[in-house]
Amino acid sequence: MIGRIRLCVLCMPSVRYFSRNMGLVEKPMFKPKRAVVLTKMTRFEYEKEKNRLQSDDDLKDYLKEKGSDYDGLFQRHEGHHSNLKMLTESLKKNGIETQVVGRFDYTHQVIDSADVIFSAGGDGTFLLAASKILDNDKPLIGVNTDPIRSEGHLCLPKAANIPQSMEKLLAGKFRWKLRQRIRIYISGKDSYKEPIELHDQQLESLEDRFNEHVKENEMFPEANSCDAGKQTRLLPVRALNEVFIGESLSARVSYYEISVDDTNLAKQKSSGLTVCTGTGSSSWYFSINHMTDEDVRKLLLIANEFSDSNIATNNSSAIREITEKFNSTFKFDSDFPKMAYTIRDPVFNGIFQVSQPRGFAKKISIRSRMWDACLVVDGGLSFQFNDGMTADLEIHENDALKTVQLF
Repeated sequence: MIGRIRLCVLCMPSVRYFSRNMGLVEKPMFKPKRAVVLTKMTRFEYEKEKNRLQSDDDLKDYLKEKGSDYDGLFQRHEGHHSNLKMLTESLKKNGIETQVVGRFDYTHQVIDSADVIFSAGGDGTFLLAASKILDNDKPLIGVNTDPIRSEGHLCLPKAANIPQSMEKLLAGKFRWKLRQRIRIYISGKDSYKEPIELHDQQLESLEDRFNEHVKENEMFPEANSCDAGKQTRLLPVRALNEVFIGESLSARVSYYEISVDDTNLAKQKSSGLTVCTGTGSSSWYFSINHMTDEDVRKLLLIANEFSDSNIATNNSSAIREITEKFNSTFKFDSDFPKMAYTIRDPVFNGIFQVSQPRGFAKKISIRSRMWDACLVVDGGLSFQFNDGMTADLEIHENDALKTVQLF
């Protein structure tokens, strides 16, 4: 159902108008001429492709065998394509030439041919679309095509009707919203090796996936010194949510050296390092750092023991309020020009210490001391990051992604 309907968009400069509440403000102009719609692969399509099933009956039998709901998958598949069709028809109705592509055809050349990118799916599709947009003046607009099952935090509001949303965009009833992203430089012998597309890897056979995992001489490691032909590479993607650095197998300890904002390198062992933007601060970063009501209650009990305080620890509503207040400190604005980092499960002993397991930075530098490590961008693109390789993560305000927020 992926057609070649060329869609193009022209985003005009803003015009000024007077608001009684805000004074002289910019009214954005959105006059599309050419656009590209990146559509997700539905679970229904994924299961057929992954298992190389020729017919829907074969898929039905396969899903029944493993206890999955064929009818539910098919219904959501149809719902996605119905909303995708509504989006493309709405674009064409407004004189916008449209090209719909799947993830395998979403290339820099395709992106360069358009003036605006739409993602049709959920947050995962939006992140994939964002990662390859290097032009900070090319807007990305997300449309949640499965609002019942998908959060779509980065997409237009769930309640937004697609034709009505298009009318608002064309009428200038929105504001531009900038989301900071992370720029990544890597250096070392393997810095120009092709990354692994984790979504593509899921479609490969288990044997191929295992070979991909151990191909880096995991069992018989070779020297990988940066001194041998050191090269620095600016990665051709930007991270909108987060970057993870660590061993590929989560059961292994990650060993590396780290510098925050050009401080001296410090050796650390942990379960890896996550670095996020404001956009990603409500995602994995939040999940790692947040506390539960029970955590807070136990801390208050201990505080009562060691002080003259008599905080009521049986007041569940007060505990909830304190917990939410603490957890809210981990979320920050998407346009904030710094990264937040967290050392996951840091090792503390007589040799290794982590003085600040989390914080903010403009620049983070890491040198790998690992044998089968990865640097993963937004959970979708994995670069080799083995012993001796270095990575510099930076925030540059001109890398910000241009998105919209409807009125």
